[in-house]
Amino acid sequence: MAKQKKAPKPKALPPKGFRDYFGADVSERTEMLRQISDVYHLYGFEQLESSAVETVEALGKFLPDVDRPNEGVFAWQEDEDWLALRYDLTAPLARVYAQHRNDLPSPYRRFAMGPVWRNEKPGPGRFRQFYQCDADTVGSASMAADAEICAMLSDTLERVGIARGDYIIRVNNRKVLNGVMEVAGVLDPTDPEKFAAERGIVLRAIDKLDRFGLQGVRQLLGAGRKDDSGDFTDGAGLDDAQTEIVMGFMQALGATPAETLSNLRALVQGSAIGESGVDELQEISDLVTAQGYGTDRIMLDPSVVRGLGYYTGPVYEAELTFEIKDEKGRTRQFGSVAGGGRYDDLVKRFTGQEVPATGISIGVDRLLAALRMKGRVERSALGPVVITVMDRDRMSDYQAMATELRTAGIRAEVYLGNPKNFGNQLKYADNRNSPIAIIEGGEEKAAGIVQIKDLILGAKLAKDATLEEWKARPSQIEAPRGDLVAQVKQMLAAQGLTE
Repeated sequence: MAKQKKAPKPKALPPKGFRDYFGADVSERTEMLRQISDVYHLYGFEQLESSAVETVEALGKFLPDVDRPNEGVFAWQEDEDWLALRYDLTAPLARVYAQHRNDLPSPYRRFAMGPVWRNEKPGPGRFRQFYQCDADTVGSASMAADAEICAMLSDTLERVGIARGDYIIRVNNRKVLNGVMEVAGVLDPTDPEKFAAERGIVLRAIDKLDRFGLQGVRQLLGAGRKDDSGDFTDGAGLDDAQTEIVMGFMQALGATPAETLSNLRALVQGSAIGESGVDELQEISDLVTAQGYGTDRIMLDPSVVRGLGYYTGPVYEAELTFEIKDEKGRTRQFGSVAGGGRYDDLVKRFTGQEVPATGISIGVDRLLAALRMKGRVERSALGPVVITVMDRDRMSDYQAMATELRTAGIRAEVYLGNPKNFGNQLKYADNRNSPIAIIEGGEEKAAGIVQIKDLILGAKLAKDATLEEWKARPSQIEAPRGDLVAQVKQMLAAQGLTE
C-alpha cells in the first residue's frame, strides 16, 4: 500500500490583490472617515449601511475596462441566483432606494462608507478590496444637487487636511460628450444601442488622457494603440474627421468658465442633448461661484468623463495637484482621489420610472496615502500605557491599576507575556509605542508607591541629552500609589498627548 502523502501546509499569504491592515492603518482610516462623515452630516446627509452582497442582476454591468469572464466582480451561484460582492456603493443604493422608496424622504440624502471588491488585475497600489466613502442625493433633478455635491467635496478635502491649492474638482457633463459624439456620427438619438461599442471605446480613451496624452488618445479613437510592451489595444475606428471633433472636445478648456462654455456650445451646435448638457454646466458653474467656490477649487473641464457606464449627466472628479515621486523615481502629480456624477437611470432599472440621482465617491486608501505624503497623518500611532508585572501572584493588583486608568479615559494594558525578564517587558512597551510604563515591585508595594517611566522622554534623552538634562528632567519618577492616575495624566500632558 502506497504511503499517503501529507497535505501541504497552507501558505501564510493573503490572496493576490488583497492586503492586511494593522492598528495604525485602521486608526488613521477611522479618524479620516470620522472627519468626512462630520462634513456629510453637516450638509444634512444620513448614514446608510447596505449589504456587501447583492445579486449580479441588481448590481448591473457598469464597470469600465472589464476584460474578465465574470465582468469584474467576485460572483458565485447560489441555487438559481448569481450573487456578487458589491463593486461600489452606488449600485446597491439604487436597489435600496427602489425597495424602500415609499418609506424614504424625497429627495433622499445618504452617505455610506465601507469596503468594495473588484475582480480586476491587481498592480502596484491597486488592490481588489478597497474602501470607498460616498454621498448621494436621490430624487432631485436640480443642478443645485450637483453643485452642492461639488461644494461638499471641496469642504471635505480641506477638512481632512488637503490644503486649498493642492486639489481641484473638475466638472463635465456626459450629455455634452454625447452631443459631440452625435455631431461626430457615433451616436444616433433614435437608436441608443447603435455604435454602443464605439462609444465605449471613446469614453475609455478620453478617460486615459492623463496617462497616454493627446496622441495616445487620438490613436485609441482611430485604429488602435500599441504600448511600450508591444501589446495592442483596438481603437474605436473613427475616421479623421470624426476623430478631430472628439479631440476638439478634449481641448475645449478655456481660460474662464465662460470661454469653456462658449467652446462647448460651438462643438455641440445642432445636438439637443449636447446643448442641454452645456446649459446644465452653466447652471452648476453659476451656483458654485455664487457660493464662493472659485475656479481654484471647482472648475469646468471637458476632459473628465468618468469610467463607470451609468452616468447620464454632470460628472466630477477631484484631483490632487501636488507632485510626488512614483515607484521609478519619476515626478508626477498624485492624481484623482474622488469622482462621481449624475445617474438618472440607475433606479429606473428596478422601478421602470426615472428617478434622478447624483453623488460622489472618495477613494479612502488613496486619500490616506496622499495625506501621509503631505505629512498630515502621524504614521506611528501611540500605544497604551503598559503596566509591567514584577510578581505574577499579584496580577489582580496590576489589573486594578489598568482599570483605574481606563476609567479615567487613559488607554492601558497589563503585560501578559512571560514576566521573568523585565527587559523584555520594556522592549514590548517600545514595540507597542507606549508613552509610559508603570512599575510596582514588592518593595514599591510595601512602601505604597509606584514607579512611572516616561518612555518617550527616556528615548529622547538616551539619544541626545546631556548629563544636566538627565538630572533636570528625569525620565522616571516615584509617586504614591493613590496618585497613579493624576501623575500619569500629568506625564501625558508634558508629552503633549492630552488636551
